[in-house]
Amino acid sequence: MKMKNMKRFINLSILLAILLNTACSRPKITDLRGKVKLETINLSSKVPGRVQTIKVSEGQKVHKGDTLLILNIPEIEAKYDQVQGVVEAARAQLRMAYKGATIEQIKQIDGKLAAAQAQLNFAKNSYQRLKNMYQDSLIPPQKFDEVKMKWQMAQAQVAAIKAKQKEILKGTRKEVIAQAKGQMEQALGKLKEVNSALSEKYITAPQNMKVETISLKEGELATPGYTLITGYLPQKVYFRFTVPESKIHQFKVNQVLNLTNPYTKKYFKGKIIAIKQLPKYADITAPSEAYQLTESVYELKIRPVSPINDDELYQNAVILIK
Repeated sequence: MKMKNMKRFINLSILLAILLNTACSRPKITDLRGKVKLETINLSSKVPGRVQTIKVSEGQKVHKGDTLLILNIPEIEAKYDQVQGVVEAARAQLRMAYKGATIEQIKQIDGKLAAAQAQLNFAKNSYQRLKNMYQDSLIPPQKFDEVKMKWQMAQAQVAAIKAKQKEILKGTRKEVIAQAKGQMEQALGKLKEVNSALSEKYITAPQNMKVETISLKEGELATPGYTLITGYLPQKVYFRFTVPESKIHQFKVNQVLNLTNPYTKKYFKGKIIAIKQLPKYADITAPSEAYQLTESVYELKIRPVSPINDDELYQNAVILIK
């Protein structure tokens, strides 16, 4: 029985020694270890629509201007047809204002004037005949007043038609042309607005990028502002290091450092572009092998000195200062 207890004690002691050795051999926290960061860009639409076609896949590299996704927006397309009709009507109105009266309109006003002149002559003759009869008391005053009023009305009608004829022969008024121009500009403004909304059906790459996530599938509804595609910008890669207060004085802005990927063993140079203190909650408040208690923590932001093949770096991959 004592022999079994002894063996059990020895086995536990060996196990405990192995655990302590494993714990002591863990990689220590170091300020020379950082992370690769790739700036991201989120693409969304300003108008609602259904996803009609997805032209890219996740992980694909695209260039600036490439079409990534097409939305179906029938309401905007219908509005475009309506506005096109308004523009054509305004354009015709403006042409009419510039050209003035047509030959048919001139003939029409001449015919109206001739008819009004004939009525005036008839009313004048009637007035002259009844005037003599009225002076001889052969007709009542009421009858004479009616004939006189018709003669005066015929005179006014002829004067109005002559004024209209003069206006037509003189040409279109400046105010009418200005009004037609205003209507044309208003219609073109609406067309421009609709074209702008219609262009939102095409989601294009604003920069060279690598597609990271496609949020919707074909047929799903995209609401305004909802992120449709998220992409990485490999050309804007940077490295983030956290350094304790006790070692931050070793680094300066614009300082060039030698960096390495511990797995590919490739080396490259990076320049420190910013040093900033992290928020107070990032201060060290717990025991650590690399940091002292109450130390502030700073962030180094480093950019590669020369372009790096984006296939060599992945988001949040480890990078070391050599």
